[in-house]
Amino acid sequence: MHLANLANFAFLKAHFIPALLLQAGDENIRWDPWTMWLHIGVPARAIVVVLLVMSGWSIGIMIDRGLAFRLARKQSRRFAPAVGGALREGKLDEAIRVADRSSKSHLARVVTSGLQEYQTHAKSAATPEEQIEASKRALERAEAIVPAELERGLDGLATVGSTSPFVGLLGTVIGIIDAVRKMGEKQTPGLGAVSSGISEALVTTALGLFVAIPAVMMFNYFSSRVKAFDVEMENSRSELVDYFLKRTIGSRI
Repeated sequence: MHLANLANFAFLKAHFIPALLLQAGDENIRWDPWTMWLHIGVPARAIVVVLLVMSGWSIGIMIDRGLAFRLARKQSRRFAPAVGGALREGKLDEAIRVADRSSKSHLARVVTSGLQEYQTHAKSAATPEEQIEASKRALERAEAIVPAELERGLDGLATVGSTSPFVGLLGTVIGIIDAVRKMGEKQTPGLGAVSSGISEALVTTALGLFVAIPAVMMFNYFSSRVKAFDVEMENSRSELVDYFLKRTIGSRI
């Protein structure tokens, strides 16, 4: 529905603005960004400021999530072989220490919760089956919490990507209304009479799209990375539970 409305509005604007440009006569209007800024009114300037704030917000989220995901990936690549070697040798304490040194790794946070829970119940009167069940619950809790933390800020990117075109569209509507009003007041079809309104329409439309496109692209990218991390954490959880089962069976032989 929104896309249909946007398409209809873009079609009307595409016919309205060229018609004004063809009526420009011999008037010489500069269309550089600074001149356009000087020609637009207060409402359009307010919309431009809002879009710039939204752009800054989205860029901040992109930088924060980009650094967080890069660090998680880097630490996980070091963590996986190190903790795997410690577990093969049966050194749970060493495995936990390795995980503690990789606090930014999504895999380490999940594995640590399971190992700590297993080790805690090993010192109690719990049966091996109860140890494994407690560890599984701890792993499931961590597997639910960690993705939520990885997704922190992505809803902001989604908000910017979905609303900034409409904020720009609001500026476009205001600009065209201003252009039509001035053309009616001055009773002249020349571009000089409506240049400020056209400037508002062009600037806010372009800026709305400029803000939205990177936000949508990066939201999709980060969402795909979170899904990949989810798969890795689920595999690590399954492998750790299998390790506990093999350890329990081995202790009974």
